[in-house]
Amino acid sequence: MKVAFRLLLPLVLVLISEVSGQRRKPPKKPTRPPPEFIEPVEPTELPPPLPPGPPSIFPDCPRECYCPPDFPSALYCDSRNLRKVPIIPSRIHYLYLQNNFIDDLPEESFRNATELKWVNLDNNRIRKVDRRVLEKLENLIFLYMEKNQLKEVPSFLPPNLEQLRLSRNQISKIPAGVFNKLENLVLLDLHHNKLSDGVFNKNTFKGLKNLMQLNLAHNILRKMPPGVPSAIHQLFLDRNNIEDIPSDYFKEFPNLAFIRLNYNQISDKGLPKNSFNLTNLLVLHLAHNKLTNVPFISPKLEHLYLNNNSIEKINGTQICPTSLVSIHDFSPSDLDSVPRLRYLRLDGNLLKPPIPLDLMMCFRLLQSVVF
Repeated sequence: MKVAFRLLLPLVLVLISEVSGQRRKPPKKPTRPPPEFIEPVEPTELPPPLPPGPPSIFPDCPRECYCPPDFPSALYCDSRNLRKVPIIPSRIHYLYLQNNFIDDLPEESFRNATELKWVNLDNNRIRKVDRRVLEKLENLIFLYMEKNQLKEVPSFLPPNLEQLRLSRNQISKIPAGVFNKLENLVLLDLHHNKLSDGVFNKNTFKGLKNLMQLNLAHNILRKMPPGVPSAIHQLFLDRNNIEDIPSDYFKEFPNLAFIRLNYNQISDKGLPKNSFNLTNLLVLHLAHNKLTNVPFISPKLEHLYLNNNSIEKINGTQICPTSLVSIHDFSPSDLDSVPRLRYLRLDGNLLKPPIPLDLMMCFRLLQSVVF
């Protein structure tokens, strides 16, 4: 028995050493899965879509959206981390798809949605809109596509549009004739894009016969845009690089009541004397420019912003739109005889107090002066 144990002992020791040696070996690196099994990067970078909601009383309501029982013509699909547009029921007039991750508007999703009047697609990733989608939306009145990735103004826009909001995109092109059929459009918002002078010509806005508000702020313009519709009431051109205003530029806009030209490069040299002597102008913003003098204004102007320029002095007699003699015996009942300026901002200039007496004598209705 002892002899057998002595013969087996070396064999057992060898086996033990081999097993312990295998345990000490470093583990093998896991093999990389083939490319077709690797999860794409995009889904992992986005939050997962919200889980489907409870069944709706409307059988055609997409489960990822909400259909209010008391508002059957509305579909709320906003802020749900959606990647795609669901199938829109034909009964829907108001569609809310803002704050998602949508990058495409497939024709199939809008095939039955011919009664849409209001579409909100703000804050998505849309780069382009298929003409087959827009051509079917003949009843669309409001189209909101702010904060997307559009490179140009979409073509084949529905003819009944009244508001088109395309701010905070990357638009650097406006296709020829894109606005030709939009006679009902009253608001066009293109602020915070990449529009330059070369984009605009006398026919760019052709067709916009009833446009009341045009917003071209936060672009890269160096000149005043040509061909602005004559019906315009409000014109926003803040934060461009505009240096001068052509003589009689604003004379073509009899209804113009609100002009905003803050944060540009306008100097006295680039501003003809009577540029803003407009009958219906009520509010004028010229802050953060390079003016050294107060421009001549209309007697009907009510708000004037001239802060943060390089104005050193003010002669109230010279800038007064009405003769000081004619308003010397001013009667409160006779408003037509005095300038209507009520708010004047002059801070951030090179002026020193006190406020000139002739300035106060001219603008008798002033309620606030920031000096």
